[in-house]
Amino acid sequence: MTTILVTGANRGIGLEFVRQYSADGASVIACCRKPAQAANLAKIANVRVMELDVGDPASAERLAKALQGEAIDILINNAGVYGPGETSASPGYYDEFARTLHVNCLGALIVSQALRENLLRGRDKKLVVLTSKMGSISDSSTGSLAYRASKAALNMTMHVLAREWADRGILIGILHPGWVKTDMGGAGAPLLAQASVSGLRARIAELSPKSSGRFLDYKGKEIAW
Repeated sequence: MTTILVTGANRGIGLEFVRQYSADGASVIACCRKPAQAANLAKIANVRVMELDVGDPASAERLAKALQGEAIDILINNAGVYGPGETSASPGYYDEFARTLHVNCLGALIVSQALRENLLRGRDKKLVVLTSKMGSISDSSTGSLAYRASKAALNMTMHVLAREWADRGILIGILHPGWVKTDMGGAGAPLLAQASVSGLRARIAELSPKSSGRFLDYKGKEIAW
């Protein structure tokens, strides 16, 4: 049985990953900050709900200790925050900017490193991060500076990691889910989570040494860095 770990699994795209993989018979480890409040996860079969704050190295280490010796075939780093929308010179803005970078970029790295040995025990050895087209430097626009910067940093981090970990057989998918109708994406987003996750799962299934470390959308289209 394939074992899949999903971060930020209590809502939106993360929750849809859990639903779809579980429905296909996979063993799913669904991670979120407050498992006791994750009522939607509790309703899904074949799911183990575990506590994880992706920005906290101690939390990631506790999870790794609890999963010591277990194999993880696919690790999906989905958790993230949008951060402040408007640029401001206030100290509070800079604090939120730093938090956005920490959660979206460093958080994925923290979790990936903490669970690396579990991935190496797995059959697929696939590490996936959900990024955003908004992190593309060559196709950038205005607004949401903290979010854009955090995703650009995440892209670079995982692009380098894909090369550094290739010799151990770990494949890394850097995937843009599209503009999805979720709490983060908003009601005006054109894409439903079900369609996005279905496409993302297809990209994960076909992830290979050739596509590892590339920046792709949920349909498989390459995005410029």
